[in-house]
Order: sequence, then C-alpha cells, then structure tokens
Amino acid sequence: MNISSNFDQNISRFHEILDVQKNFDIVYHTLTIADKKACLYFIDGFTKDEILLRLMQDFASVKPDSFPSSAHDFAKQYVHYGETTVETDDKNIFTQLLSGLSCLLIDGYDRAILIDCRTYPARGVSEPEKDKVLRGSRDGFVETLIFNTALIRRRIRDVNLTVEIMQTGESSHTDIAICYMKRRVDEDLLNKIKDRIENLHVDALTMNQESLAECIFPHKWFNPFPKFRFSERPDTAAASILEGNIVILVDNSPACMILPSSVFDIIEEADDYYFPPVTGTYLRLSRMTVSFLTLFLTPVWLLFMQNQNWIPGWLEFIKLADDMYVPLIFQLLILEFAIDGLRLAAVNTPSMLTTPLSVIAGIVLGEYSVKSGWFNSETMLYMAFVTIANYSQASFEMGYALKFMRVILLILTSLLNVWGFILGTAIAVCSIVFNRTIAGKSYIYPLIPFSWPEIKKRFLRGRLPHTEKSQR
Repeated sequence: MNISSNFDQNISRFHEILDVQKNFDIVYHTLTIADKKACLYFIDGFTKDEILLRLMQDFASVKPDSFPSSAHDFAKQYVHYGETTVETDDKNIFTQLLSGLSCLLIDGYDRAILIDCRTYPARGVSEPEKDKVLRGSRDGFVETLIFNTALIRRRIRDVNLTVEIMQTGESSHTDIAICYMKRRVDEDLLNKIKDRIENLHVDALTMNQESLAECIFPHKWFNPFPKFRFSERPDTAAASILEGNIVILVDNSPACMILPSSVFDIIEEADDYYFPPVTGTYLRLSRMTVSFLTLFLTPVWLLFMQNQNWIPGWLEFIKLADDMYVPLIFQLLILEFAIDGLRLAAVNTPSMLTTPLSVIAGIVLGEYSVKSGWFNSETMLYMAFVTIANYSQASFEMGYALKFMRVILLILTSLLNVWGFILGTAIAVCSIVFNRTIAGKSYIYPLIPFSWPEIKKRFLRGRLPHTEKSQR
C-alpha cells in the first residue's frame, strides 16, 4: 500500500502497524513545519540526537510562502544532514524505519522522507580471539556491516572493488554484502550466488553465515569437510578479494565467508605472509604436518597395539608400560568426548571460575585418572597431543571434520584390525577427494588435477609478485 496525501490517514496507519503504544522504543514526534502538520518517526538508540536537533532547527526555519511543493524538493532544500530518500511504498518504509532510518511525514505529501542519521551500537575493532597473529594488524570485523566494509575499503583503494548490498529474511530483512574485484572474479559463480540469495525464502538468518551457507549451498550431510572459509580478519578478507575470491559479509556477524575455498585455502593463515618466505613456508608445512598427525596418530598407535609383533625395535617405547584395565578403544573414545565436554565447559564458564575449572580438569584428566586404572599414561599423552594439535589451524569446521574422521578410523580399526584401518583411511580420503568446492572444482586442487606450479605456491610461501608501474 502506498502513502496517501491525507496526513491523518497516514498517521493512523503508522500508529496501528508500528503499535507505538506498546513499543516503547519506537518514538514519534509531532511538529509543525510552516503551518503544516508533520510527524517524525525513529527508533530510540539508532538515531544521533545531535543530528535530530539540527534537523528540528532547519524545520523551524521553513517559511509558509517558500514551502516546497513536493517531498523531493523539501528533502533537497531543508534536510542538510544525513542521506535522504523519498519513498511511497509503506512496506519499504517500515523496513527502512526498523533498520534505523528516521521517517518524516508531512501533511499534503504523498511520499515519506527517509533520513539516514542512524548510529548502531558497536564494539571496537579489536583483534579477534580466534584469528590471532604473531605479527600484523590487530583489527577485526565487528557486528556492524558498514564498519566491516569500511575495513576492507581501507585496504583496497581500487575502483574495481565492488560491494553489492542485498537483503533476505521475511522477518529479519538481514543485510548481506557481496565483495569482489571486477575483472578478477568468476562471473558465473558470482551470478550463481546472487541468484540464490535473491530467490532465498527464509524467515530469518538467525545464525548469520552458517544459516546462509546452509540455505544457498546445501551439501551432503555425511561429508564433514567445510566448503567455506570463515575469517574475522579484514586483511585476510582483502587478500582473498584481490585473489579473485568472493567475500560475503552478513550484518550482525563479526566473520566473513570466503568462497570458493579448497582444503588448502582453509588451512592457510595470515601468519604465513607476515613473516619472511622461509619462516612462512616452515609455518605452513608445520601446520599441514600437524593436521595430518591429528588424523592418523591415535588410529596408527591403536593398530600397533593390536599387532605388537609389527613394532620394530626402535619403537618399543610406544608399548604400554602398565597393565590395561579398560580396552584402548574405550579409553580413546572416552577421552575424545571428555575433551569436547571440557571445551564446552570452558566456553560456558564465567571468567572468574576458569582457574578452578582448569585445576579440576587437570585433576580429573591427570595423574589421578591414570592411578585409578581408567586410563593408561600413553593414552593420555597421545590424546593430549591430538587435542593441542587440533588448534594448529584456525578453522573450527576443519578441526571437527578431522575429529569425525579420526573417530571413524578408531572404531573401524578396533573392529576389523588392519582392514578396518584401510577402510577408514579410504573413507577419509574419498571424503576429501570426491568433495567439490562451490565453484564445482576439485577440493584438493592442485593435487587433483595435478599442477606443479600451483603445488609449489600451496606448499611453499614465495615472494609477493611484483607489478610494473603504470604509465601516467
């Protein structure tokens, strides 16, 4: 329904739909502008008071003999603060109003004037807790979309950087920003993403990026390996955009979604490029090696314990030194779930109780659990390594994917011995090899299809490429 020129009718409709008598934070202010009745609607907490004061001062200066004939002319002549738009459709008006814009209705105008003088509650752009670096910038994305796009613009001062805004969600009307570089991005993938977001019919994106990812790119539930790379670092997002990738920002979320992403993209970290090539290469290879050990260390050890005649003399130390009261497979599985339980407890524990929790966890999963006979010391050692190694890469999704594959390997190895280990390894390998990125390419490129130059780039951190200076 469109706005009419009948002021009283518009006010009654706005009051009814917005339910201003119950919603204490929806504020309306009636005023007179040059003998014309007017009403200003805004959301308390979204509007800058000093700009509203200046707007009122400008409205008081309007003379009856010079009153503009249209809402567009009025906004152009007397609204000097903030961006203005003129709208007729009340559905769009209510959406913009609830997004923080102020709405001005004036008697005789069949259009509403929307004034953007909003400010969102926001925290500082401090370094994210998860994506920390040893050297580099210390800023991070926040829950305000416009701040996040500004952090990217600050790093890429190029006219080819494009930031498109879209909305989805019948109730939430969540803003989504798609960032990419023209002439570098995959146009087919870009159009595919935009079409899916436009045709998305959901009530709300309550879980931000994860909800969006599940809606626009559903994948097989039994393959846990992630197809998206999430990051809270603006430098990582900017570097990905310059490489031709697409970065999706969702309002109310401090993380961006980078796509397409292969397994090598997900394992990569900013520290690789904040240090010299030799150090960056060492960090990258160490991370890959530790991730590999995270998957295979405990299953291989369990296989050796079930076939101790295979153990060479120089590996005799891996055998159990004490008697075993609980089967090894149960020890390993109990520790897998116990560690996750402690991790969840640490997240939900108030900061003042973190020290007592650490002490209790050390007692429960320490010397007392070994002395009681529940666990062998070797089991505790290898699971401690796996737990710490799981944090060597920043992706939670990749960490849990490796964990799920490791648990499958452990169960199959305990049931079928060496054939179970081979079967579990085949499942893990097939889950990676037959996985595809959202662009339809191989998940482990450049291994499949093989490309030696790209393999060197993935495993070795080379020098940054030089570009010739443009002629002016």
